[in-house]
Amino acid sequence: QGPLVESGGGLVQAGDSLKLSCFVEGLYPMGWFRQAPGKEREFVAAINRNGDVTVHGDSVEGRFSISRDNAKNTVYLQMNDLKVEDTAVYYCARGRGRFAGRWAENYDVWGQGTQVTVSA
Repeated sequence: QGPLVESGGGLVQAGDSLKLSCFVEGLYPMGWFRQAPGKEREFVAAINRNGDVTVHGDSVEGRFSISRDNAKNTVYLQMNDLKVEDTAVYYCARGRGRFAGRWAENYDVWGQGTQVTVSA
C-alpha cells in the first residue's frame, strides 16, 4: 500500500449516492480529482488540513461534499445525485502547504484511483 489508500468506488444507478474514502498518513491538505476515458483530469474537491476550508468543482457543486476525520486519518467524498457523466476513475491526492486548491501541480502524492460507474 502507498501513502494514500482509496476505497468506496463501485457501480451505481443515476440518482444514487456513493461515499469515497481516502486514508492518508499525516496531516496534509487533500483533494479529489477524476478522469474519464478520453478526457483530461478534472478537479473535484479540496480541503485544508483542519477541514474548515473546502472548495468544489463547478460540475459537482451542490451534489458532492468533501470532508475529513483527522482522528481516523481519512478524507471523504460524499457523492449525491450521481449522473452518468460522473463516471470516472477518482483519485485522492495529497497536497502541499495549508491548502492546495484546484491545481494538480499543488499535489505531490496520488492514490491508485477507484472506479465509479454510474448507469442510466
